Amino acid sequence: MDVIARIAQELAVRSQQVSATVALLDEGATVPFIARYRKEVTGNLDDTQLRFLAERLSYLRELNDRRETVLNNITSQGKLTPELQQAINNADTKTLLEDLYLPYKPKRRTKAQIAREAGLQPLADTLLADRSLVPEQIAAQFIDAEKGIVDTASALEGARQIIMEQVAENAEVLTELRERVWQQGIVHATVVAGKEAEAAKFKDYFDYAEAIHKIPSHRALALLRGRNEDLLQLTLKPAVDEQLAHEQCAQVVSRHLHIKDTAKPADAWLSETARLAWKIKLFTRIDVDLKLKLREAAELESIRVFASNLKDLLLAAPAGAKTTMGLDPGIRTGVKVAVVDATGKLLDTTTIYPHPPRQQWHESIATLAKLIKQHQVQLVSIGNGTGSRETDTLVADVMKQYSDLKFTKITVSEAGASVYSASELAAKEFPDLDVSLRGAVSIARRLQDPLAELVKIDPKSIGVGQYQHDVNQVQLARGLDAVVEDCVNAVGVDVNTASVALLKQVSGLSASVSENIVAFRNENGAFKNRKQLKKVPRLGDKAYEQAAGFLRV
Repeated sequence: MDVIARIAQELAVRSQQVSATVALLDEGATVPFIARYRKEVTGNLDDTQLRFLAERLSYLRELNDRRETVLNNITSQGKLTPELQQAINNADTKTLLEDLYLPYKPKRRTKAQIAREAGLQPLADTLLADRSLVPEQIAAQFIDAEKGIVDTASALEGARQIIMEQVAENAEVLTELRERVWQQGIVHATVVAGKEAEAAKFKDYFDYAEAIHKIPSHRALALLRGRNEDLLQLTLKPAVDEQLAHEQCAQVVSRHLHIKDTAKPADAWLSETARLAWKIKLFTRIDVDLKLKLREAAELESIRVFASNLKDLLLAAPAGAKTTMGLDPGIRTGVKVAVVDATGKLLDTTTIYPHPPRQQWHESIATLAKLIKQHQVQLVSIGNGTGSRETDTLVADVMKQYSDLKFTKITVSEAGASVYSASELAAKEFPDLDVSLRGAVSIARRLQDPLAELVKIDPKSIGVGQYQHDVNQVQLARGLDAVVEDCVNAVGVDVNTASVALLKQVSGLSASVSENIVAFRNENGAFKNRKQLKKVPRLGDKAYEQAAGFLRV
């Protein structure tokens, strides 16, 4: 497969644009760098097109690698025909490639293989070729007790298993029936008997049916979670009229086997073979395939939504360089307090206990007022976790009782703050600070500059969607990491204030080089111009070329 031509067709651009972009990616250039500084090379491809191109390039290269493996395996078996080779070379999806490979794929010993070993392949071929033969009469010629074929019934059963396996491994049949059921199939969800109380959160799906290709991503993930927790049963029906659909699908199998009901002696036996091939072999496989397709489609859409949510969080308007107090609410364990200056430097911390069981409401108000006045706090950032409303009321009372204090209170998402608190990065930043107080620092800083603070947290821990733990975690991480990279490079980074966590998201900068930049800055003072970056250990010309445009001095 010509990967370049295929991607160019999908993007509706020229092949030269794709090949030039692929060359840049292979040289190590990042998508943000290419999007901003290599427009003349790519023909003005934007970042969305470049992300799609990079993803498709990876997929199609994996497909080609798998194609080569499949061809080599079939060749080693001596079964590669020109027609099969052409079909494999033309396969444009991994699913179709695996369908074509299925008959040649090493598998455990099947009933059909046992029948072939017993010499029943000629019987199967004969019955398919000449329907005028009486199955029982021709089968009698294949009775061989030593091979386990003791009567005509066992001979015919062996021939049937061979035909069923042949049609079940036919890529054309699989493709047609899979698409048919995808378009017409119905997923029916029911609660597992006796688990009604335990499955209460899935009550909307206790008796629920919907066309499989129309199920939205969030609903699909809910259904699949219910099944995985053994609370829901998911049944796939080939269409609304289940009986008619099974008959029609069996007719599709008959058509591919060139079976027609013309009242010839073998017609009834062959029609029953086609029906069983559909019900036992094909529908069983298609049921698994389409539920997997449903999951994959739901995951892709959900990851797209999660990525959009993360982008909104990262690019939220920063409050700016203002002295900020961060409050990490808690009821029994108290409210953790941290004050940071305009640059995010930690100034003060404490813990107050305004809520039950201690109920030190007035003492807590006095403590907050003292800190606000002492450090001239301009913003109070309140985490939105447990106790957030009560803590907001507390701060409102501070504003009422100390009207001379001029500050603004804002509630922010505290998602991921606890993860950051216990992280290695937080331990390096605040080695002597209690873990519980580090979260308050994060809450304060994320109001000042959401992007700079949130990049310190694994994107999956920020909480960007209801079912984010149900999707493919590798794909989710890849998608969210791409969003972080795009956001950081879209905004740019101040090289004199950025943390290692922020710098390593810049195009061309690795984690180790980012650490070297911070170390160089600490030893030599602020960078006066970008060219000074070339003095940083291990920051070579290539990295400098990609990073310089995204760094502010």
